[in-house]
Amino acid sequence: MKNVLVDKVTLNIGVGEAGEKVNKAGKVLQTITGQKSVNTSSKKRIPTWGIRPGVPIATKVTVRGKSAEELLKRLLNAVDNVVYERSFDKIGNISFGIRSYIDITDMKYDPSTGIFGLDVCVSFKRKGYRVKIRRRKPSKIGSSQLVTPEDTKKFLKDKYGVTIK
Repeated sequence: MKNVLVDKVTLNIGVGEAGEKVNKAGKVLQTITGQKSVNTSSKKRIPTWGIRPGVPIATKVTVRGKSAEELLKRLLNAVDNVVYERSFDKIGNISFGIRSYIDITDMKYDPSTGIFGLDVCVSFKRKGYRVKIRRRKPSKIGSSQLVTPEDTKKFLKDKYGVTIK
């Protein structure tokens, strides 16, 4: 019950404008993960950038299970298995960026899509965490069952060979 597990890996590409760029970014995410991406819309109006509420300006995809672990291994190789200390949050999750999708293993450059960078957010959990988030009779879990940044660092070093700077 104390083993740390990868809960989900979320990939996000923010383009900042509507139109063809969002569709191309979605195709990039689909080739990386093998899953269909979801467009996210803007919430605010920013006239200088030409953004208004409800316009799709980004795309994201969430991967869970065994495929999330395999994808995480590829994504960590893209950043040379180095994660910075500032990438960890208080509850043990990590976030890092990849400058270009062609840095990922087995990805080839496609001139029709162009170059996109992406954000990677990885959530970790332990067995029994579902008790806290289930719909029927959710209840509290003990603090020893929560994942800490130290647990995540140890897990990443042992399983993926990550160095933390």
